[in-house]
Amino acid sequence: MNNRKVKQLKLETMEKYKTFLWSTITIFILALSFGPAEAIAQQPGIKRTALQRQDLSVPGREAIQVRIDFEKGASFGKHSHPGEELIYVLEGVFEYEIEGKPPVTLKAGDVLFIPAGKIHAARNVGSNKAVELATYIVEKGKPVLKMVSNVP
Repeated sequence: MNNRKVKQLKLETMEKYKTFLWSTITIFILALSFGPAEAIAQQPGIKRTALQRQDLSVPGREAIQVRIDFEKGASFGKHSHPGEELIYVLEGVFEYEIEGKPPVTLKAGDVLFIPAGKIHAARNVGSNKAVELATYIVEKGKPVLKMVSNVP
């Protein structure tokens, strides 16, 4: 191989490395800006879309709004939040299980309040996709979501 080809290969390799590096940095920054819950809480059949994150007038608290799309039959396992969750069902039918309460079924237009720290789970029990708007009022800097394992 002549020097010109070697230099060209080195340049191409450096460009690929630079693209990979910037992609990795961008993904990392996005994950940090929405917190670890949004980055790792994706489950099969569920799509979480972060809409906004705002500081509140109460020091140390923030509001986070997320659109959550559930494919038919999809469920989100038992979890809790370090603050309150307000749910508004945009479409479809959900069943919620909240620690210490009987299951509740919600349809488009229904709302639900989940107190801070309450373990709960949700699943789409309708015949089509289900979508909710979730608003979290949480302590700033804490993970928005904590999955619960080994809970009967």
